[in-house]
Amino acid sequence: MLYFEDFTQGRRFDYSPVLMQANDMIAFASEFDPQPMHLDEEIGKSSILGGLAASGWHTSAVGMRMMIEAFLGNSSSQGSPGIDFMEWKKPVLAGDMLSGFSLVLEARPSKTKPAIGLVKFRNEIENQSGEAVAVSECSVMFRRRNGETRA
Repeated sequence: MLYFEDFTQGRRFDYSPVLMQANDMIAFASEFDPQPMHLDEEIGKSSILGGLAASGWHTSAVGMRMMIEAFLGNSSSQGSPGIDFMEWKKPVLAGDMLSGFSLVLEARPSKTKPAIGLVKFRNEIENQSGEAVAVSECSVMFRRRNGETRA
């Protein structure tokens, strides 16, 4: 179990690869982002995206799952106060293999909740060519080990 004290500046958590499959991309888009380039291969090919493209929201959701599997699922996470920024850098196309990492940028004890610490991460998702397809920064709240209040 990872606690606030385990998230030292510079620590990196690598993601396991995820294959982006057309049927999953279409299912997600059908429910949450039904734009034509996310639903139809031919329309996607004729768009500036160059093929059936995942919704940016789908890419972000896959990134969240990768974070859960890499470290959040085995942590004392108490949720997030929000995302500082999120950028979709390149289209994610059917058949792309995504991977990436989360990097600890900073960690500090909460000023108002002594049993909690806040950790700021930079999250990058890359395609099989090593090109960044999505980048974000966010903070996550973690319980401190044994409820300690000192850093």
